[in-house]
Amino acid sequence: MAVTSTISGDGADLTIVIKGRFDFSSHQDFRGTYENLPHKPTRYVIDMQDTAYLDSSALGMLLLLRDYAGGDKANIQILNASDDVKRILTISNFEQLFSIE
Repeated sequence: MAVTSTISGDGADLTIVIKGRFDFSSHQDFRGTYENLPHKPTRYVIDMQDTAYLDSSALGMLLLLRDYAGGDKANIQILNASDDVKRILTISNFEQLFSIE
């Protein structure tokens, strides 16, 4: 499992890429991608193109990111999720909390 991130030149957009399994073992790496920045981004993109699996702890990590990013005002987009990952997000009603494409 690998979590990497890139920040836009103006610092407004943070893209987090998750490869492999997204579970509790990635907790520190995931939080580190957004908590240690000099300025809080205004937009977050979670790229799950290569995410093979996520569990309940991953759902919790996404909720922690949402709280950190501003709760109901957060601008978080989940992109490129596989059908299996989308199914888990949908069953968990995450489409009401995040933009999932």
